[in-house]
Amino acid sequence: MKKGDRIPEILGVDANGKEWRAREFAGSKLIMFFYPKDGTMFCTDEACSLASGYGALLKAGYKVVGVSSDNAQSHKKFAEENSLPFPLIADTELNLNKAFGVWRLQHFSGGEYMGTTRTTFIIDENGIVADIITDVDTKDSANQILNLNK
Repeated sequence: MKKGDRIPEILGVDANGKEWRAREFAGSKLIMFFYPKDGTMFCTDEACSLASGYGALLKAGYKVVGVSSDNAQSHKKFAEENSLPFPLIADTELNLNKAFGVWRLQHFSGGEYMGTTRTTFIIDENGIVADIITDVDTKDSANQILNLNK
């Protein structure tokens, strides 16, 4: 997925079993943040930054959705433990990860594995990718987004 691309209509199912579709966000800007794993340090920092900045993001016209390959049960626990006010899509079959191009070869501690590359997509009111953040500031991601066009 690159700037100018339209996001898929079917986004996936969240921790509560609700299926999300792109049309539900029509008329609003959407933040889709892809993260590697529920409960890990940097992923928790990022999700909590977005949660603490949620009011300002809503005021700026954004809605927020998180996506990882974790299952719904893991998402539910992660969302409850961190009081996350936005849905987390359980992309266990990697449909969104692959469609957005964030499922890539990772290198860690001398090993290689396939995993999610932390990336934030900003989608406009028409479902078109307007911006992509690849160097996510996990501790201040809400402000990073709010300051994009300043």
